[in-house]
Amino acid sequence: MSKQQLGVVGLGVMGKNLGLNAESKGFSVAGFEVDAEKAKKVAAEVKGKNYVVAPTLAEFVEALERPRRILIMVPAGKAVDAVLNDLKPHLQQDDIVIDGGNSYFKDTERRVMELERAGLRLFGMGVSGGEEGALHGPSLMPGGHEGSYRHLEPLLTRMAAQVSDGPCCTYLGPRGAGHYVKMVHNGIEYGILQLITETYDIFKNVLGMSVPEMHDVFAAWNASDLNSYLLEITVLVLSKIDPKTGKPLVELIVDEAEQKGTGKWTAQDSMDLGVAIPTLAYAVEARVLSGQKDERVEAAKILRGPGKKFAGDKKKFADQLREAYRLAVITCYAQGFGQLLVASRDYKYNLKFDDIARIWKGGCIVRSKMLDPIQAAFKAKPDLKNLMLDPAFSRVINDNLGSLREVVKAATDTGTPCLAYATSLGYIDSYRQARLPANLLQALRDCFGAHTYHRTDQEGTFHTEWAK
Repeated sequence: MSKQQLGVVGLGVMGKNLGLNAESKGFSVAGFEVDAEKAKKVAAEVKGKNYVVAPTLAEFVEALERPRRILIMVPAGKAVDAVLNDLKPHLQQDDIVIDGGNSYFKDTERRVMELERAGLRLFGMGVSGGEEGALHGPSLMPGGHEGSYRHLEPLLTRMAAQVSDGPCCTYLGPRGAGHYVKMVHNGIEYGILQLITETYDIFKNVLGMSVPEMHDVFAAWNASDLNSYLLEITVLVLSKIDPKTGKPLVELIVDEAEQKGTGKWTAQDSMDLGVAIPTLAYAVEARVLSGQKDERVEAAKILRGPGKKFAGDKKKFADQLREAYRLAVITCYAQGFGQLLVASRDYKYNLKFDDIARIWKGGCIVRSKMLDPIQAAFKAKPDLKNLMLDPAFSRVINDNLGSLREVVKAATDTGTPCLAYATSLGYIDSYRQARLPANLLQALRDCFGAHTYHRTDQEGTFHTEWAK
């Protein structure tokens, strides 16, 4: 009897759908789920397909061809370690286990080393695209042993979303490279989502627009060169009417955003690496602030805003907001790829940034038309230090930076919070300065802590007794 070509452990929506995806592309699948009721339900759903649900873990492993390809789809953290511990006694040398969850890349690094000692291969693979992407074609970001990837490649490249220049999957690098790239992908996602929500707030509080009016503007943006998946679903969300009240559903949702950790990890590791990602980091802070709902309600009774209303040309300002959004999104990608550049060097991942831009063009949450010029920029210069230095992007920034300033000014004048827009502006302004006021900062550090400094006119390291 022939063996199954892919095993899936964890048959929640994502695991089940990835299995169905593989089966629809011609690969036989075996699944295992520790929850007996869920396993029974999935078995009924896949009846008639080349997709079997094994009753025990031992039977599941035995049903797979060698070297085995096993995809784990369980929550990140202790659950992954538990599954790996349960699997190890049943596996043989060169079997491959793929962790398809949002695991922290340092956990993946540790697990790779642990399994290698047993002669096994672990891949950390980012999966982006949600439930629909998992079923029809996600963006897949695998990292692990390069030789073993050749056994995974025919399967993963068929399962991935397909765009004009290839499948949205490629080998990214060793050890935790795949999960690192997915982590930064999610950091970029956080930044763009925050910009969209601030745009919604500016439409509402600066321009006084209704939700249907916002919907139409976002739809027009998405029909242009700003097209992206996140704008697409913004249009979808703003079109939804609550059947009970007849009001836009979005206006009835409590203003508290949750997070799963990947955005926070991106910000934390950027600080470890010494990379500035202010827009992405603030997007995490914004979610934290949104969670302080009770405090904000109390503060609203005590702290006063400017009380000013927008008095300018609304049509002109809406056009400026469009260009401001474009520039701020550029900074999100620039910050994310800037972090990937340093991580690739420090963690020895040897990432190929044009390939990363390519595999994000289909299936994934941050897919957008902007990824075409990003891919072209890194193809032309693989070691490009910052996207804003690429001629195509620097031209857009120089031509439209005034629009971003006007948007931040108008939002500030009316007391509308716009910290993602403001940090994007601050990022550009800081990056374009040949000289920043850090000279005073370093002098102060030397004054209170003898941290020393360098001079512009002499070589060497200096310390001054400032009080003498």
